Amino acid sequence: MKSFLGIARKGAAIIALAAASPTAAQAPAAASAKATFAGGCFWCLESDFDKVPGVISTTSGYTGGATVNPTYAEVGSGRTGHAESVEVVYDPAKVTYNQLLDAFWHNIDPLVKDRQFCDIGNEYRTAIFVHDEEQRRLAEESKQRVEAELKAPVYTEIVPAGPFYPAEVYHQDYYLKNPVRYNFYRWNCGRDQRLQRIWGKKSS
Repeated sequence: MKSFLGIARKGAAIIALAAASPTAAQAPAAASAKATFAGGCFWCLESDFDKVPGVISTTSGYTGGATVNPTYAEVGSGRTGHAESVEVVYDPAKVTYNQLLDAFWHNIDPLVKDRQFCDIGNEYRTAIFVHDEEQRRLAEESKQRVEAELKAPVYTEIVPAGPFYPAEVYHQDYYLKNPVRYNFYRWNCGRDQRLQRIWGKKSS
């Protein structure tokens, strides 16, 4: 009898412990996730994503090419294969990947190839660098919706994410460090004017 009661108590303790300790299926959602986008000048795209509620941080950098640890000058030469890009760390509990995709589309011109606004070259192409199959599925679906909405081909690439190389320190938060130069560049490049023509009031 004592043996049976001991086993019963031990079993109850194990059940209680299991209830207190979530399994992998019950584990809380990740506190942060990562998304990577290319949309022309990374100063501008970084500024645009910093305005999205739920975004934790943004980093300007280079990805999509073959050169390891490229410099700004090397990427600008067009020979590295990299695109100016932004790595976005976000809180999935506050903003979804679909919402980030929506912000991305409405801050780029998806109707041109190897350029954005006044910047021309493969390094200024638009791209969504997906980190897993779910991101790929959502990106493909969103691209189809954009093509249907704009009734035109969309040149934005959807490709697997590879190594991301942060840009030089002076490029990070450029719009905050050099607001006069940044705002002049953005206006002179015609970015917001073109976004308004494509997206109307949806552009930010």
